[in-house]
Amino acid sequence: MLSAGVRQHAADHGRIGELYLGHADAAVRLAYLLTGDRDVAEDLVQDAFVRLAGRFVHLRDPNAFDAYLRKTVVNLSNSYFRRRRVERNYEMRLRTSIDPVRSGRSVEDREALARALRQLPQRQRAAIVLRFYEDLSEAQTAEIIGCRPGTVKSLVSRALEVLRKEIGSEER
Repeated sequence: MLSAGVRQHAADHGRIGELYLGHADAAVRLAYLLTGDRDVAEDLVQDAFVRLAGRFVHLRDPNAFDAYLRKTVVNLSNSYFRRRRVERNYEMRLRTSIDPVRSGRSVEDREALARALRQLPQRQRAAIVLRFYEDLSEAQTAEIIGCRPGTVKSLVSRALEVLRKEIGSEER
């Protein structure tokens, strides 16, 4: 699997090079079976060796390198898929989010909402933005603001009441 140039370069770098020559092919196969993508597999193995190179000095049993490498490849592949899932969710949210221009809202309506938001106290504004713009749960919002979920409910309720009055009075 490794090219001749890679083999020669690895051989020139001592013990870590020997480990690379001895374990890289198997690690790439493992990563390929985990990911189904050869390029991703090679990248994961390279990252695994970079992470383990600094720790190699501290290994109690140098013969355990294979187990450390396998564990690192599995962890990196899990991280890879976790990142991809987050990216897909983000892209999906962008695609399904309402475009204010296409939703029939006028520029004046959006400006009125922005003005009304700016008039809210900071904690109420943060609660509204986190709950409705960022689409976070009450618990997540509470953690970010540094309060209890019940307080988030109260902040959002009071803020919505003020926003309804502000925007309602501007429409008349």
